[in-house]
Amino acid sequence: MKMKLAEIASAIGVQNEISQWQDVEITSVAFDSRELEAGALFVPLQGAQDGHQFVQSAFDNGAAATLWASDHDVTTNPDQPVLVVADPLKALQKLSKYYLHKINPIVVAVTGSNGKTTTKDMTASILSTQLNVTKTHANFNNEIGVPVTLLNMESNTEVVVVEMGMDRFGQLDFLSRLVSPDIAVITMIGEAHIEFFGTRDKIADAKMEIVHGLKEDGALVYNGDEPLLQERTRDLAQDRITFGRHLDDDFYATSVHLHERSIDFKVNQWPDMDFTIPMVGEYNVNNALAAIAVGQRLHISPQHMKQALKDVELTENRAEWVKGSNGEQILSDVYNSNPTAARQVLKTIAETPTSGHRIAVLGDMLELGDAAPRLHASLAANIDHDHIQQVYLIGSNMKYLQDKLIQDGYPAVDVHYYPDDGLAQLTTDLQRALTADDMVLLKASHGIHLEEVLRALTNK
Repeated sequence: MKMKLAEIASAIGVQNEISQWQDVEITSVAFDSRELEAGALFVPLQGAQDGHQFVQSAFDNGAAATLWASDHDVTTNPDQPVLVVADPLKALQKLSKYYLHKINPIVVAVTGSNGKTTTKDMTASILSTQLNVTKTHANFNNEIGVPVTLLNMESNTEVVVVEMGMDRFGQLDFLSRLVSPDIAVITMIGEAHIEFFGTRDKIADAKMEIVHGLKEDGALVYNGDEPLLQERTRDLAQDRITFGRHLDDDFYATSVHLHERSIDFKVNQWPDMDFTIPMVGEYNVNNALAAIAVGQRLHISPQHMKQALKDVELTENRAEWVKGSNGEQILSDVYNSNPTAARQVLKTIAETPTSGHRIAVLGDMLELGDAAPRLHASLAANIDHDHIQQVYLIGSNMKYLQDKLIQDGYPAVDVHYYPDDGLAQLTTDLQRALTADDMVLLKASHGIHLEEVLRALTNK
């Protein structure tokens, strides 16, 4: 991004006179005063704290200008560039749409109950082999993060891959209309955020909002094995491209071979070519197929796609193998969790060879509402003592899984339960118990903070 303040003011309808600052150059946007780059436009947002409290800190850290809400008295120094707007968040969103139209890249929007971050990373890796690509950083996938992603595009960006999260109706409608995707991707429908939606049918309805801004000549790439999506895409005017494991999908995998740290597979479109992804979990094959479908739509050669998937760099803490300080193997998946994702990764660790014990460390899965007791208990079907020899559970809802495991005959002595405030004790007990031969899974919603356990086990 590189724009003069005068252009920004015109784009967002600034309410104050800025002639003395019109030539100030802005090179990025930021809403965290601690992490901005020199030359940034600071956006003071209203959350748990009022962002206007941090405007001076932003200037001290190199901000070139700031937005300012018109219902707040301006308290900055007279020599500090200030753009007064009715609502800083809406101004941020309006500016991002203006800049998107100015750069005019192809837009790929990715959503789904599981796999959207991995699919975003794979898609960006594939497209980057032949195009200049910007992708969503970390979890910048909401009404704030998507505009920041757009505004931090370089001027030579040819494709922007935008991850879109969702926890309520209307959110994807807004984001889709903001970015007007050329290609929309739905990875799958699970139980994530079922607290807010009630049923998977309603989750599917909300996910389909991603097509509300889809260009007329655009395409929807979606999981063709999901009946809820099949029903909802029948009347879609734009092109439909399916991926999955069924022979009637446009892209389906064959000859899938699971290895200790990778997966090999073939794709029906190129039956003589082997693809490899450097990760575990057979569910990731579908994520790769979605990325491949986008790649073919944008004319990336299969040879480039093969190499890109082999070399893909994944966002941190998504099913990432690390080594513990005792030499143990740790499968870190601590960023988020929901029943579908937890079942998938439990299956993965149960099938991964090890000479020691397999140990599952599971924390509460959040935003499940009234279904939380049933869904936590349901994970017992994916845990048997022959394949997972120790279970460590933390959080009030994981008590339901503890009760169900013991009820089903799992040895009580091998089920270790900790209340919400038991993270320190859990960490201590794990450090004492683990040996170099063991394999450990860490999986929980981010609010449980299993990343603290990971840091302790790896001494990082």
